[in-house]
Amino acid sequence: MIPLGCARGGEDRKMPVVIVETWSGKSNEQKAKLIRGITRVFEEVGVTADQVQVIIHDVPKTNWGMYGEQTSKLPP
Repeated sequence: MIPLGCARGGEDRKMPVVIVETWSGKSNEQKAKLIRGITRVFEEVGVTADQVQVIIHDVPKTNWGMYGEQTSKLPP
């Protein structure tokens, strides 16, 4: 594993770290597609894929609030 801000060989490089907060329940395939899509957007603006890090936080709907309510209690 390469620490944030370091590249192979110890060079300092600025790496975008994208943190995605989403409701739990996404499949591994959906997460992989999301990671590929985010990486592709950065590649379009000149950032190489090896510089992009994506972190997905799965949050249960009971721990997420909207409109003053837990999203688990809101209609679908």
